[in-house]
Amino acid sequence: MENGLSSTGDSKLDQAINQWLQFDKNPQTVALVQGLVEDGAVEELRRCFGSRMEFGTAGLRAAMGPGISCMNDLTIIQTTQGFCKYLEHCFGEGLKERGVVVGFDARAHPPSGGSSKRFASLAAAVFISRGVPVHLFCDITPTPFVPFAVSHLGLCAGVMVTASHNPKQDNGYKVYWENGAQIVPPHDKGISVAIEANLEPWPESWDITCLSHSPLLKDPYQNIHTEYYRTIQQHCHHRDINKSSEVKIVHTSVHGVGHAFVQSAFKAFDLRPPYAVEEQKDPDPEFPTVKYPNPEEGKGVLTLSFALAEREGATVVLANDPDADRLAIAEKQKGGQWRVFSGNELGALLGWWVYRCWIQTNPDQSTVKSVYMLSSTVSSKILRAIALKEGFHFEETLTGFKWMGNRARELLDQNKMVLFAFEEAIGYMCGSAVLDKDGVSAAAIAGEMTSYLAAKNTTLSQQLTAIYEEYGYHITKNSYFICHDQEVIRAMFDRLRHYGNQEEVSYPRQCGGVAITAVRDLTTGYDSNQADNKAVLPSSPNSQMITFSFSNGGVATMRTSGTEPKIKYYTELCAAPGNSDVKGLQKELDDLVNAIVEDFFQPQKNNLLSKPE
Repeated sequence: MENGLSSTGDSKLDQAINQWLQFDKNPQTVALVQGLVEDGAVEELRRCFGSRMEFGTAGLRAAMGPGISCMNDLTIIQTTQGFCKYLEHCFGEGLKERGVVVGFDARAHPPSGGSSKRFASLAAAVFISRGVPVHLFCDITPTPFVPFAVSHLGLCAGVMVTASHNPKQDNGYKVYWENGAQIVPPHDKGISVAIEANLEPWPESWDITCLSHSPLLKDPYQNIHTEYYRTIQQHCHHRDINKSSEVKIVHTSVHGVGHAFVQSAFKAFDLRPPYAVEEQKDPDPEFPTVKYPNPEEGKGVLTLSFALAEREGATVVLANDPDADRLAIAEKQKGGQWRVFSGNELGALLGWWVYRCWIQTNPDQSTVKSVYMLSSTVSSKILRAIALKEGFHFEETLTGFKWMGNRARELLDQNKMVLFAFEEAIGYMCGSAVLDKDGVSAAAIAGEMTSYLAAKNTTLSQQLTAIYEEYGYHITKNSYFICHDQEVIRAMFDRLRHYGNQEEVSYPRQCGGVAITAVRDLTTGYDSNQADNKAVLPSSPNSQMITFSFSNGGVATMRTSGTEPKIKYYTELCAAPGNSDVKGLQKELDDLVNAIVEDFFQPQKNNLLSKPE
C-alpha cells in the first residue's frame, strides 16, 4: 500500500479500492480495507470489490462488510442518492411535498459498524439533504408497516432496511413505490442507472446529526401503529368467540421484530395473548438459537416453540420470520406429533377462511363477481378451484409479491376487491391495506380462525381435509438442485426447448408416460395455451422458467433462482372433487416427479447436487 493507495497489480481492482478509500468515512470499514490491502489479501479484496451489488426489483441484499459488493454505510448512501435522484426525476417538486418513509429491522454487524438502524439513519440524511420530508420510524418495525405507511400517508416511496430471513451477516434495502407495492420494471433499471451516476457522496450525506433537529424529519411510529391495528380489525369477525376461547397458541418471532406487534394484533382481535418463546422473543442479530432464522425450514426452527407448547398445553404454534412479513403454522396432532403446514396448505386454509368471512358479511351473490384472489404461478392452484366453485375471480402472477401487490393495486383502481393473495414461501396478504405479504395481520387472522374452529370442535388439519374434500385435493411437492455452472443450467433448459429436435423449437410431449398438454416458457414468451402462442405473463430472457401441464391434472414448473445457485421445481397434482384417494394421488405425483427429475433435470449427467436434508 503506497501513499495510502492500493496496488494489488489488478488495475481495475485498485481503482475500485482507491475510489472507496476516497469516499468512505466509516473508520471501521476503512480500517478493514486498509488491513486487507496491507496483508495482500487479493482474493478477499476481489470478493469485496469485484462487482457492485446489483439493484433489482427486490432492491439490494448482500452480506454486511466493506466494499462495493457488500452492505455498508457508503453503499447505502450511494444507493439512496441514486434512488433520491430517480424519485426527483419521476415526481419533481411533488417529492418535496409528499416525502418518503424509512423503516428498519434489528440486524447488526459489529465488525463493520453496520446495522439496519444506522443504514436507515443514513438513508434519511440523504433524502433530507435534498429537501425531502422523511418519515423515519424511531424503532424497529415489521416490513409490512412500511408499505402500509406509504399508502396511508400518501407518500412517494418507502425504504425498508432488512434482510428478512437471510443469514445473520446479511442485510438488505427494499423499495416500495407510491402505489404501496414493491417496485417492478422499469423502475429497478432507472434506479440502478441513477446509482451509478451518483457514487460520490454529497456533502451532507454523511451528516446524521441533522436527524436531531431537521423540521423535515417526522416519526410515524405511533400514528402508523394506531392506524394499522385499527385497519386490520376489519378482518375480525368473531370477537365474542375470541374473547371466550380457551385455545392456547404459542408464538415465536425467531429473534426478530415480530413479538410486540403480534401481541398487539392478538389484543386488537380480543384474542388470548399467545405464549411467547422467551429465548427468541427479543430481537437479537446473532439469532443464537437457530441455524437459519427462517421458519420455512420447518421443525428445526420450531424446536423451542414445541417445547413451550408441550409445557403449556398449547396445540398451535405461530412463527414469524425476523422481519415479520412471513408466517408459519404448526399444529399438534392426535398422536402427539407436530404437523408443520406447508405454505400451500396455509394458503388453502387462509383463502378459505377469508372468503368464508367475506361471504357471511356480504350475502348478496351479485357482488362476488367483483372479488379477486391472487397467487404466484409456482404456488398451489387451490384458490383457482375455490374460485371456480364459488364464482369469484382468481389470477396468477409471476413469482414474488411485487407482482401480486402491483396487480392488486391495478384491480383496486378498477373498483375491484382483492380479498387475499399468497405465495408458497409462507407469504400471505389478507385484504388490501398492505400490498405485500404481512405476517402480523396473518397471525391474528389465523388466531381467530383457530379459535372459531376449536369452538366447532374442529382442528386446522381437519378443516384442511374438508377444504380438499369440497374443492379437490391439491398435492404438492417442491424441491431444488444446486448448480454453480450457468452454462450447464442454460444447456439443460435449451435441451427442453429443442427436445429431440435441435433445429427448431420442440418441447417434450410426455414424461413418465403422462402426456404433456400445455407448455409455458416465460424465458422465451411462449405459451401453447394461447391462440397466438404468446404468454400473457411477462417474460424475461435473463431467467429460466418453464411450466408443463399434464393430462392427469399435474403441473410442474422448473425455474432458476434470482438470488441463489439453485434450480427449483414446483409440482402439484390437482384432483377433481370426489377423488379422495390421497395415497394414490401422492404416489401418482411422486412417480411424475421422479420422471421429471430423471428425464428433464438429468442430475447425474449434469452433476447437480440434491437439496440437503
